[in-house]
Amino acid sequence: MVAAMAGFALEDMILKSAAQSLPIGQVMVIVGLIGMATFAALARARGEAALHPAMLSRPLLIRGLCEVTGRLFYALALALTPLSQASAILQATPLVVVAGAALIWGERVGARRWAAILVGLAGVLVILRPGLAGFEPLSVLAVLGMLGFAGRDLATRAAPASLGTLQLGVSGFGMLTVAGTILLGFTGGAVWPQGAEWPLLGAGAVCAVLAYSALTRAMRTGEVSAVTPFRYTRLVFAMILGTAVFGERPDGTMLLGSALVIGAGLSVLIRRRSAPESP
Repeated sequence: MVAAMAGFALEDMILKSAAQSLPIGQVMVIVGLIGMATFAALARARGEAALHPAMLSRPLLIRGLCEVTGRLFYALALALTPLSQASAILQATPLVVVAGAALIWGERVGARRWAAILVGLAGVLVILRPGLAGFEPLSVLAVLGMLGFAGRDLATRAAPASLGTLQLGVSGFGMLTVAGTILLGFTGGAVWPQGAEWPLLGAGAVCAVLAYSALTRAMRTGEVSAVTPFRYTRLVFAMILGTAVFGERPDGTMLLGSALVIGAGLSVLIRRRSAPESP
């Protein structure tokens, strides 16, 4: 899980770097196509079909819509806002997933976990700081991306069991391609990558594929409640990369908000692992 989070943070850094000279939509399309081709080739090598009829099932279509939404807005957030800030807001995804599971799937969530969820969401507001001088309207893009990813995770629970990991990889990178195409359709300006841009895009795709593979292995072979808290290491990697590569300097307000989000998330996960609490 830690390796996966490091890979995703590197992917975010590379996408943000590439977007400085290429349209972000074009970057998403190229990385998405490379990822699709990679997972399709791996599926064929294992004797599996790269495409499966279950990809057109209702849960997968809903998952695809949420994935496109998440990819689209989070990519815009990466391109237009600090990497560390976008990553901090993304850490609220598990909290929204737990709340959604209670409201949609009827999972039991006690008063203490609801309180932790509210604290985490308050942490997001601290990071956004609406109404204050430091408020950045574009940071709302990361919130929309986070909500899209939470919807994707909820829809994944209803995905047909007949779909394998590699086929879900094909589907996920396909949605990245779709999101990039939509964005490029609005912005235009596609250009042929030059010189060092190709290796940069290739590195982004490699990081994305390896991170997705590591994440899947962690979730399928480890105890979910044990490995999920390590998702928060992504923020640590993002802050290091944001500082080292882009010269970002997270202030005290953002660090406080991040601490609230991570603390609330860990509290929810720990309580989920322990015995059921009284409502």
